[in-house]
Amino acid sequence: MPRLKGGTHLGTVRLHQICHSAIHARFSETELANRLADIASLKADPEIAAFITWVRAKPPTFHAPTRRSKARS
Repeated sequence: MPRLKGGTHLGTVRLHQICHSAIHARFSETELANRLADIASLKADPEIAAFITWVRAKPPTFHAPTRRSKARS
């Protein structure tokens, strides 16, 4: 749950920075709060599922710049 949508009062989940950036590049704060407010919902989303599959093959130190999705531009 995004902090701007009340997430500071709920439990938090630690994410690697590349995963955090990928989530925010694809979804607005409102969409995250309304539709993707928990880990199970995020993992079930096709875009995030594809990203997880891709990033799992990378070494723990992997970092790549994340650009905003064309759908959010």
